[in-house]
Amino acid sequence: MPAAAWDPQQYLRHSTHRTRPFHDLLARIPELPGASPRIADVGCGPGNVTALLAERWPAARITGLDSSAEMLEAARAHEGPTPGGGSLDFRAADAAHWVPDGTYDLIVSNAALQWVEGHADRFPLWVEHLAPGGVLAFQVPGNFTSPSHALLGDLCDSPAWRDRLGDGHGRRYVHILQPPGYLERLIEIPEVEVDVDVWETTYVQLLQGEDAVLEWTKGTALRPVLTALEDDPEAAREFLGQYRDLLRKAYPAGPHGTVFPFRRIFAVARKAG
Repeated sequence: MPAAAWDPQQYLRHSTHRTRPFHDLLARIPELPGASPRIADVGCGPGNVTALLAERWPAARITGLDSSAEMLEAARAHEGPTPGGGSLDFRAADAAHWVPDGTYDLIVSNAALQWVEGHADRFPLWVEHLAPGGVLAFQVPGNFTSPSHALLGDLCDSPAWRDRLGDGHGRRYVHILQPPGYLERLIEIPEVEVDVDVWETTYVQLLQGEDAVLEWTKGTALRPVLTALEDDPEAAREFLGQYRDLLRKAYPAGPHGTVFPFRRIFAVARKAG
């Protein structure tokens, strides 16, 4: 299956809900060691949360990194000098292979590492490139056993779609660690002492609009499927119709909207120094 083609506008349709976990992560990041800290945002997407880093650290030199050309094009609307004398720029990079080009005070990632199999294996290298007192912070979705994703996996793996989409596609997120797993991986980094804070939160989100959960997943989990079916609009419509019907039963709309619980896993690790 080809890499997912991203749609920044679809992703940003629920920007308030998608940004809230980053605000919570940002609130738990301690002060950074440098007066003009160097910051990397791994998997920056359309850049809207990267810009929030400049509000917290106005003098920082911030670089957003993403492998999607569509996301980077949208992100560059935020590019340039910041009011506090810092700077904000964006570059192409794949989180699965990115090697820091020097020392950073903060390496942060918001809802991106779930796409990177084996992402916890990158932590020792990233921490190695942190300044003393620097921070590695990230949050990932932890809802891959919820109906929205379980039903998608079942549909992808069904006889009608397995051959077209690739066997096992719907189970691609099994490499996400549980909170104790992230804690263990971070505190066991060789030759580096870190203070580690790991927690989880389930946001009970009230989504608005018709087929609200389907519209939500179109911005994230559905992207690989839509990319695989982009040359066959009729098949794409058929898949979306089947998935929509499953979601309507799992997440019935109420008089005030559609309730959509969303679990997130957070980690903040501070390097000794």
